[in-house]
Amino acid sequence: MGIPLTYNLRNLMVRRTTTVMTAMGMALTVVVLLAALALVDGLRAAFRSSGDARNVLVLRKGSSSELSSAISQETYRDMLYAPGVAENGGNRMASLELITVVTLPKPGNLNGQAVTLRGLLPIGIELRQVSLQEGRWFQAGQRELVVGRAIAQRCPSAQVGDWLRIGSSEWQVVGVMDAGGSAVDSEIFADLNVVSNYFHRSDQLSSVLLHATDQGSLPELIQSLNNDQRLNVNAQTEKAYYQAQAASGASLEHLGVLVALIMSVGSAFQAMNTMYAAVARRSREIGTMRVLGFSRRSLLASFLIESLLLAGLGGALACLLALPLNFVTTAIGNFSTMSETAFRFHVGPVAIGIGMVFALFMGGMGGFLPARNAARKQILRALREN
Repeated sequence: MGIPLTYNLRNLMVRRTTTVMTAMGMALTVVVLLAALALVDGLRAAFRSSGDARNVLVLRKGSSSELSSAISQETYRDMLYAPGVAENGGNRMASLELITVVTLPKPGNLNGQAVTLRGLLPIGIELRQVSLQEGRWFQAGQRELVVGRAIAQRCPSAQVGDWLRIGSSEWQVVGVMDAGGSAVDSEIFADLNVVSNYFHRSDQLSSVLLHATDQGSLPELIQSLNNDQRLNVNAQTEKAYYQAQAASGASLEHLGVLVALIMSVGSAFQAMNTMYAAVARRSREIGTMRVLGFSRRSLLASFLIESLLLAGLGGALACLLALPLNFVTTAIGNFSTMSETAFRFHVGPVAIGIGMVFALFMGGMGGFLPARNAARKQILRALREN
């Protein structure tokens, strides 16, 4: 015969203070895990939304990022007529681009904010899913900038009409662009010719972005570029490139999980102490239930369920505490691009499920030994204890 679940719920209600304190301790541990998962999931979501499925990004062979790549004007012209490159009004949909990192002033940070400055052709804007949120696009031949929405939000001096110092000259912010939460929201766009001349890189650019005629022509286009020995380039889909950049968050995820596991040991001991105290206080109840015919197995299951209920309460509380993270925007340095990428934390169903399972694991780990102790009590000894 099993012990009713109402018995466990009543005991948790009777010990309100202890129940709440133990649940809070478990909740804090689960929140640490949820924060780490939400951070990495948000970063991955930002990179997943970046890029077009029909775009091909071309880098110099051996380069892992646009920042370390070098593509010459001659190489760009050679790949313009590769089979599979789309046309628009008789013009090939290909953008030669230059990427560099600049530092913008940031409140509370003496070192400033490292961001990606992208010099590109007008077709490069068309190849990306971006729209103007404020102001206008830069004009050819002018030192004008269009900043991403995330930069405008995090940098008060990067608003439309402001002047930003890049190197030894002043550049005017003429627009703010919205890329729908993708990595482009953390970039600055400017005219390719102006940027390349200013940084003395008129012939050694960074990358080329090509637009394929359709999905079916992508493999042929990528293969033809990679197999052309004259070009010495590595072509891949733009989506694949950004997905590889998301790996920068893996170390943070591992660190967050490690911290949560270390904290879980303390939380498990806290649950264990709570359940041992409950067993000690209810010794006579245990003896009485044994006299009434409840088996040792029923007692073991009952006290273990009580510990799991306590952990479930802590897990649910942690999920409630973590949900506001969905409205928090942060930025992380990308070791490949050497610049910051802004993104929003994402506490989704998967993270919540992992958090609840983690909480129940702590409850089971902390409740098993006290439950076994309760089940092993001798009837007469239990009845004599206070």
